[in-house]
Amino acid sequence: MSANRSATPPISADLIGATDLARVDAHVIQPEEYEEIPELTDEMLAGGEPGNGAGIARRRGRPRSDQRKVLTALRLDPDVIAAFKATGPGWQTRINDILKRESERLRRAG
Repeated sequence: MSANRSATPPISADLIGATDLARVDAHVIQPEEYEEIPELTDEMLAGGEPGNGAGIARRRGRPRSDQRKVLTALRLDPDVIAAFKATGPGWQTRINDILKRESERLRRAG
């Protein structure tokens, strides 16, 4: 066994999801274990939200838009994609903005 490998045996598939809750319940927290937890400050408490945390757990990703995007496949020339990617993050949004402006121009002209 190499020196940088742990001597811990691999986890058996039979043990995945198995717990020893009785041992966890029997554990008495020692004073030195509290040293790992920072003491709450007034600033930390001021930033908190009352409740059980369910609202916080549901917040994921960006807010939903009133006008959601449609996923579609679109074939574009490689040099067009390369040029937009070279402009950095947000290149797909920039393509969308250009197509939107052009579609509005065509609508007005038509």
